[in-house]
Amino acid sequence: MSVTVRVPAKVNVQLAVGAARPDGYHDLANVFLAVGLYDEVTVTAADGLRVTCAGPDAEQVPLDRTNLAARAALLLAERYGRDADVHLHIAKDIPVAGGMAGGSADGAGALLACDALWGTGASREELLDICAELGSDVPFSLVGGAALGTGRGERLTELEVGGAFHWVFAMASRGLSTPAVFREFDRLGEGREIPEPVASRELLDALAKGDADALAATVSNDLQPAALSLFPELADTLAAGRAAGAPVSLVSGSGPTTAFLARDAEAAEGIAGALRASGTCRMVRTAAGPVPGATVV
Repeated sequence: MSVTVRVPAKVNVQLAVGAARPDGYHDLANVFLAVGLYDEVTVTAADGLRVTCAGPDAEQVPLDRTNLAARAALLLAERYGRDADVHLHIAKDIPVAGGMAGGSADGAGALLACDALWGTGASREELLDICAELGSDVPFSLVGGAALGTGRGERLTELEVGGAFHWVFAMASRGLSTPAVFREFDRLGEGREIPEPVASRELLDALAKGDADALAATVSNDLQPAALSLFPELADTLAAGRAAGAPVSLVSGSGPTTAFLARDAEAAEGIAGALRASGTCRMVRTAAGPVPGATVV
């Protein structure tokens, strides 16, 4: 018997970052939008814990117990007093190390799949608690749709969205380490006061109305200067997308994937074609959101 769960990528339409806390984390106001690029995690009963992966850049995915899918299986098994004897197979389509929560998606997918396979009957609150233990973005991968994440991003308030938003994503030639980007954010902020992170009321209103132009005027990412400092070539990709007609361009999360909001699906295809021809990125994908979170298929 096996269970397969499909989990979406995310884009951060707002990422407001506070100063470093004593525990090393940062308080965030993180507005997530789930978009239609997916990983699928298939869990099958086995003699022990094993992880395999296939898809674009699969060779970059760790296959040991540091993989978030493996950690999710181990945490759920520990809670319910059983062995994590499963084969976890990840079919990758979310960019690896791209700032779109691919690893977090795999953790949420494995958690939901193991819960279904083992019949543990964990409540949504229990699953979200395990997700928060796995990482800041993992709870949103379970929930999907649109949500405001506070604390270090793990405390979620689901948001109303009035329509579909169309995006173009440009994948870079190499990855960026999320901890390194946060360290660079701290370095760039030395000597100045970092304001408390607060969600933009205008941005939340734009989401609720489904207004792409209003959303374009309000998106922001406090980690973008740090990502550009570590990976200056991303500025060329951002400029190419704007030149192609994107009303706004931004680094997705900690990067290095760059995101471009389009007014509709046709405009998204035009921007995607221009980015492919620009020579400033490795791969280009289009997707719309919001979409549901982790779902058993």
